[in-house]
Amino acid sequence: MIKKYIIQFLLLVTPVAGIAQIASLSENVRSLLEKQEILYIERHQYLKDHHNTATLFQKGEINEEKFRSGAAMKAFDLKTNTSRILLETDSGVIRDPELSFDGSRIVFSYRKSKDDDYHIYEINVDGSGLKQLTFATGISDIDPLYLPDGRIVFSSTREPKFCMCNRHIMCNLFRMDADGANIVQIGKSTLFEGHPSLLNDGRIIYDRWEYVDRNFGDAQGLWTVNPDGTKHAIYYGNNMQSPGGIIDPRAIPGSDLLLCIFSSCHDRPVGALALIDRRKGVDGKSSVVDIWPSYSYDLIDKGNWDAFRKIDTRYEDPFPLTENLFLVSRFIRFDSENDSFINGSYKMGIALVDRNGKETLLIEGEKSLFDPMPIAPRYKPISIPENRNYKNENGFFYVQNVYAGTHMEGVSPGSVKYLRIVESPEKRTWTKEGWKGGGQQAPAVNWHSLENKRILGEVPVEEDGSAYIEVPSDRFVYFQLLDKDRKMIQSMRSGVTVQSGEVNGCIGCHEDRLSVPISTALPPQALRKKPISMNGWQGKTVLFSFMKEVQPLLDKHCVRCHDFDPENRDKLVLAADKNPYFNASYINLHHRGIVKLVGAGPANIQQAYSWGAHASKLSEIIESNHHNVKLSVDEKHIFYTWMDLNGVYYPVYESAYPDNPAGRSPLTNEELEELSRLTGVDFKKLGQWSRKLGPQISFDRPEVSPCLDSVKDNQEVYKQAISLIEQGKKRLQKTPRADMENFIPCEAHRLMLRKYAERLKIENNNRKAVCEAEKIYD
Repeated sequence: MIKKYIIQFLLLVTPVAGIAQIASLSENVRSLLEKQEILYIERHQYLKDHHNTATLFQKGEINEEKFRSGAAMKAFDLKTNTSRILLETDSGVIRDPELSFDGSRIVFSYRKSKDDDYHIYEINVDGSGLKQLTFATGISDIDPLYLPDGRIVFSSTREPKFCMCNRHIMCNLFRMDADGANIVQIGKSTLFEGHPSLLNDGRIIYDRWEYVDRNFGDAQGLWTVNPDGTKHAIYYGNNMQSPGGIIDPRAIPGSDLLLCIFSSCHDRPVGALALIDRRKGVDGKSSVVDIWPSYSYDLIDKGNWDAFRKIDTRYEDPFPLTENLFLVSRFIRFDSENDSFINGSYKMGIALVDRNGKETLLIEGEKSLFDPMPIAPRYKPISIPENRNYKNENGFFYVQNVYAGTHMEGVSPGSVKYLRIVESPEKRTWTKEGWKGGGQQAPAVNWHSLENKRILGEVPVEEDGSAYIEVPSDRFVYFQLLDKDRKMIQSMRSGVTVQSGEVNGCIGCHEDRLSVPISTALPPQALRKKPISMNGWQGKTVLFSFMKEVQPLLDKHCVRCHDFDPENRDKLVLAADKNPYFNASYINLHHRGIVKLVGAGPANIQQAYSWGAHASKLSEIIESNHHNVKLSVDEKHIFYTWMDLNGVYYPVYESAYPDNPAGRSPLTNEELEELSRLTGVDFKKLGQWSRKLGPQISFDRPEVSPCLDSVKDNQEVYKQAISLIEQGKKRLQKTPRADMENFIPCEAHRLMLRKYAERLKIENNNRKAVCEAEKIYD
């Protein structure tokens, strides 16, 4: 058993470039490491998948076949060059160990087989006392962390949701008592929250993948939260072009420095090893005081979200011993000469890295090695008191001064009249087929953005720029500044939540996160009044739908001049006719550039007035009384709102046609291919936002479909082609899709929604138990 760890073996092979042999350790370093064993996990490296968060391979989800079994939890003794086994499995996977503050126990995630789920377990450091703490089925519990008060935080799919840019299951942060009781959710962002650890002040730091009106690939930074789920706040890296993922944070005891991994979007959870000093900035190179390999410094905020796949050394699971010495899982070698980091299989070992640039390989195994940490007592931060209740009541947000922030050039004091509060809901379902619009939308949702939207309210902003609002808890929301016409001046492109009873706020809009509140003789005007409750939008709080809100205005004012015209195919068509993915007017407003939207935009903060209603040609047309068309104030407001919501289309993610093109088309892939063959129109290329053609099919009026122009003189072919379109029309009449009245999700999606509802019921029961000081378990 020890044979595979014999360190002398390193003397018989060519050392990995840049890694010293263990014999070269200085006496001081060896003495430090010999004081305690090193805990680690031996398992296969996760198979490459969609994103660095896609390591669960959860039973019943899209990538379950990538699960690879075989793992062990071990402890290595440098004095004897031997290791001992605490727990091992041939059929399952052990992952994510974390030591208790006294160094006596280990909490970890364990999946006993492919047919099992990941649960949280605890074990003594001598391998005795194995105890299972969570038991829920059909979910994954990973990344556990001991809190100073004895409770445990972990990441979990207990609120089943999926990434908007693909089909993969996501995690949020949850917390439970030491014995597994009273599991409650403390993170509500719409994608992934993972790798939690503790800062020296007792806050949790974690990596979070989330986006609003921005690209999927450069939207994973480091965030902090109190152990009760209050005060979620950005820590570092939310507005950077690269790295695509900043993950695995670990605070250095007695220091303001933080160790982490600079990763890529489409990679395993590996990358460069980085040491950051947040006091020097919350984005960019200035905060990076050291990085390994050193040349990867030039990749920061340069290139795209996968820039860090270029490095030829990979690190994972860093653990600081001191400010200058770090344990880390490190690349050793490829499994074969033909392997590569992108697609191949490679081996990781446990290494020691020091600030002088020396790296020493400490342990190698038959499989890869991960999660190194010394088995010893560690610093225990303070326990932060509770600042919320668990009654599912509202919470409160305040803004001290909306004008105090960056990227507000040209925004004069007094110009902001309203604050719009918008919810970006989670995605609870997915489809086999997708639309290429700023990521792989599965199903199609919008032209070039990834989220649906619900307006919770539009509230007045005081003369001094302050606002104080009451918002439903557990909603992922963002804010927009509106002028007197309710046109968006500036928009937040991230999200925030408030817990039941929590009060949270900010200094301004995109203010310097290292700044302090402005000193004033009196409290902000808004805080001298009661908070304003959400009033919805035009009397409702429904999910925004292009077909329900915008299309009726186009029908009323525009279609009489802007309908399909066989004699003039260049005419702007603003009719309601549905095509395989959206409808005619929606495609043309985007395709013709009549609206200027940010889409799935860049990571960096955008300037005020740079997109939306203020920047769009459509607003100019509306305000010019084009062809004597005069809209009411409310009608203008609807158009402005649609543009400021980034041009959304579908109100929901659910689908009636999950296996058909874009998850929306009533025609199958085979039928659209046949229609392409008949008409010469490449409908596959039309299934993406970069398409060069306007709408080619009308399911409402098949005979006006532009794709038929090329075959109108060939009656046999024309008959076959229009027959296919008519078949789509009949299916939509029988089974309406999500942009139509009487839409019902497919059976698979109803099952997913039912699971979500069942998990929500469990969450509410757990919160009730907390309120009533009772105990409730999985």
